[in-house]
Amino acid sequence: MSDTVSNTPGIAGEAESTAVQNGGLLRVLGPAHIWALGVGIVLVGEYMGWNFAVGKGGAYAALIACWFAGILYSCVAMLDSEVTSTVAAAGGQYTQAKHIIGPLMAFNVGLYLVFAYTMLEAANAITVGFLVETVAGMSGHEGLDPRPFIVLSIMFLAWLNYRGVLATLTFSLVITAIAFSAILILFLATSPVFGESPLRHVELMTDLPYGWLGVLAAMHFGLWYYLGIEGTCQAAEEVRSPARSLPFGTLAGVMTLAIAATLTWYVCVGLMPWEYLGQSGVPLFDAARLSGSTSLAVLLGIGTLFATLASANGCINDASRAWFAMGRDHYLPSWFGAVHPAYRTPYRSIIFLVPIALIFALGAPLDQVITFSILSGLLGYTFMPLNMMLFRRKWPLDSIKRGYEHPFHPIPAITLLCLCGITYFAVFLGYGTQLVAMIAFYIVVSLWFHFWRYRFVYRAAQFTMPWPKPKGY
Repeated sequence: MSDTVSNTPGIAGEAESTAVQNGGLLRVLGPAHIWALGVGIVLVGEYMGWNFAVGKGGAYAALIACWFAGILYSCVAMLDSEVTSTVAAAGGQYTQAKHIIGPLMAFNVGLYLVFAYTMLEAANAITVGFLVETVAGMSGHEGLDPRPFIVLSIMFLAWLNYRGVLATLTFSLVITAIAFSAILILFLATSPVFGESPLRHVELMTDLPYGWLGVLAAMHFGLWYYLGIEGTCQAAEEVRSPARSLPFGTLAGVMTLAIAATLTWYVCVGLMPWEYLGQSGVPLFDAARLSGSTSLAVLLGIGTLFATLASANGCINDASRAWFAMGRDHYLPSWFGAVHPAYRTPYRSIIFLVPIALIFALGAPLDQVITFSILSGLLGYTFMPLNMMLFRRKWPLDSIKRGYEHPFHPIPAITLLCLCGITYFAVFLGYGTQLVAMIAFYIVVSLWFHFWRYRFVYRAAQFTMPWPKPKGY
């Protein structure tokens, strides 16, 4: 296989090119695969999870949280697109931290990524089981055990990832497109454009039941509308043209999700009282059933299943790439840095993370799993503004070539940092114990890395980008 990789200092330079072609990962993906990876991971947030924000503060609070989270993730997408199109290697934000900040930050960021995606994978599997159980109950088969379906979904997707990234993300592209189309069809079918609408916003909408404190609390689950879009960075070493595909796929993904999130909110709050919507397991499927159309119920049932499978599929891909990159750099045992000789996938990392996802999928409540994923993602987002500011300071725009230059620096970085601070407080209001426990966990593993694991790291092999020395070095 031939591939053209720029040797310009800054963009997927010669060091990465050599590593990829000699027994490493293959560059076989295009912009559509990046869009499918980002949107596929996140679109499940429109099918379940976001509605817990309604329970925190009411329907209007969930909409405000949706739009503020959209601003947060637009900043994430802009910052990530610039750095990742320049540091085009597996590991995404972990590799960025390794080059720009240092080993301890890189180790923590790598763990943030793995936990965020593995917990999201577990949440998706729980939703698959819940959906199967609900459909079985509707057809007269009460009491169906969802656990075999949870296990089967994770095992099937792990096998698919094991077999190759091109087939994996092509599968995600197809089912993500179907799931997104289902949301558009539900909106059009229930809107007054084509006749009488079942939507009853006037009767069902209320003021803020818990005031503006409820709006703040809703920010916790507002992230679920978009959580995981930053996972597009994990494909940086497997995309044919990082400078073009990564920014295009990521930014197009954020716009797609903003549209899907707003349409989802509009339909659901027009069909369900906020008290019920705030605790629904599969709100879009429930909305389709309440529309009175059997065809819509079937379509949204399929859409929910496809959205959860696409998300879990992308999560396995992203978590394994981060774990693989850390193993390859000896931040973890080098055994995890192996690439399959035939399929060219990080197969050991894929296999290792399967039982961890199963433990949480089979033994933890959905809202707790979602919270663990959100907290790990939030810690990663807090790192991004610092990373971006140091990147621009150490390597100004005229010192290295970038695949994409995000505008208005440093406004997006400062905005992201402020929104992260607000969201931390929102999480603390409802899940303070989990927040403290997770921060304590990362402090403990940081001490372990500093005093034990760092001695095994090949320090001279850490910096693979052919950049000039940082400004002020």
